[in-house]
Amino acid sequence: MSFRLAAYAVCVEDGRVLLAYHGPTNNWTLPGGRVEHTEDPFDAVIREVAEETGCDAVVERLLGVDSRVIPVAELRIPGSVPHQNIGVFYQVRITGGSLRPEPNGEIAESVWTPIPEVAHRRRSALVDIGLALAQDLPATGHVAPVPVGGLIQH
Repeated sequence: MSFRLAAYAVCVEDGRVLLAYHGPTNNWTLPGGRVEHTEDPFDAVIREVAEETGCDAVVERLLGVDSRVIPVAELRIPGSVPHQNIGVFYQVRITGGSLRPEPNGEIAESVWTPIPEVAHRRRSALVDIGLALAQDLPATGHVAPVPVGGLIQH
């Protein structure tokens, strides 16, 4: 099984959430990504926001952790193995900079999206998980799994 530890930023402001368009998968997602070896997820989320959006950010609170296993059949990659992704979600506030595409990266653009419009976008399940964590603030830091299908993708 392959494994990935990632940190994601949930930036909500004035009824809008900051989304990043991941060109290779044709999905909207949250700013964030892989935690490098020896890197703290707290530091990784700030780095990822800067790399992907061009903005400076501060972490306001830990929202929770999501763990999901993606079966081979859903990966649709020949020769792949099941994949586990563990995502650490943080409530993040943008403090400066300006939105721009990721230089030499996979994020084509980042936009502030009214939360009601999110349901109409093709997106990663990570978006729904992050919004649920931000809205519910569960004491356990865990929300129910988000089913994948239709506009919601891995």
